[in-house]
Amino acid sequence: MLPRYGAGALSDVVPSALAALGVEGEHDLLGLPPSDRYVVMLVDGLGWHLLHRHAEDAPFLTGEGRIRRSLTVGAPSTTSTSLASLGTGLPPGRHGIVGYTMAIPGTDRLLNTLRWDTTVEPLVWQPHQTAFERGVQAGVAVTTVSRKAFRGSGITVAGLRGGEFVPADSAGQATAGTVEASRRGDRSLVYLYEGDLDWTGHRAGVNSPAWRHQLSALDHFAARLRSALPADVVLLVTGDHGMLDVAPDRRVDVDSAPQLRAGVRMVGGDPRLRYLYTHEGAADDVVATWRERLGDGALVLGRDEAIATGWFGEVEDRVRPRIGDVVIAALDETAVECRRDFPMEPLMVGWHGSLTAEEMLVPLVVAD
Repeated sequence: MLPRYGAGALSDVVPSALAALGVEGEHDLLGLPPSDRYVVMLVDGLGWHLLHRHAEDAPFLTGEGRIRRSLTVGAPSTTSTSLASLGTGLPPGRHGIVGYTMAIPGTDRLLNTLRWDTTVEPLVWQPHQTAFERGVQAGVAVTTVSRKAFRGSGITVAGLRGGEFVPADSAGQATAGTVEASRRGDRSLVYLYEGDLDWTGHRAGVNSPAWRHQLSALDHFAARLRSALPADVVLLVTGDHGMLDVAPDRRVDVDSAPQLRAGVRMVGGDPRLRYLYTHEGAADDVVATWRERLGDGALVLGRDEAIATGWFGEVEDRVRPRIGDVVIAALDETAVECRRDFPMEPLMVGWHGSLTAEEMLVPLVVAD
């Protein structure tokens, strides 16, 4: 499915919240209620279909009238891309964080966007003003509440900069920090990140008892947070992607056959949306080889064709070479692993990154 940039995407959440806060020049594309105080809680791995499938484990989030609609995330449906879309209000083709790992143009290196690379300047990689910065300029007290390790990280500076940062490494710290931040100023916007659901899905799978228990714990946390927040605060809960389990026999290793590596210089992206960076002149042959290998299990496109589909929204010239010369988007429960370069990939059960509804759709929960 195609992302709904500007018409119901994750990148529309913060601009809509700013508009609901009365910030001039912002547009409420999501129909949010007017308020002087907003908390936007992003739950890593909270997919629309997963939440509905396990509604009995999340009675607060799925309570009557709370799930207002589905949103699409951007492409790829992966955390770093979604965080940058949320923070900037831009599609990936403009903010330029177009994957978990992607080429650093002019080099033979990949940028791991969650760990970052100290030789890459985040403000150069993503130079656009963020929606959080626009809020600060308009007099809104903007605060990020997230893990201490994320303070000053590359992805935080590139995609989520603006306002104050409150470290929180426990549910208690997150609740207290969010409640206190929500009371700041005449108008406030708090962004809160929660990552345990995604961690559990990757390691145990979304069909596991562990994932359902974690969803229940998340629901209790959200309910407790809502009860602790001042009554005039609107709490939004959304996700950065869904997830699905990929069985071992549905995984293809890039190095499983010599022809799959032929013409390939570097491998990036995610197993569900893989980037292949090719040697000069080899892209067409690589597309043909991978189409034959994966058949109906994936879309295999050259870079220009992938951009033309609209997956990434408008793509700026500086961003184009970060996208693979060949893009492999899984359509069913398939994954393209690169075990030599990413040895952790075979250890994961749940995956995301591609364009299926399971991965692309996330809920917009409004608790006001």
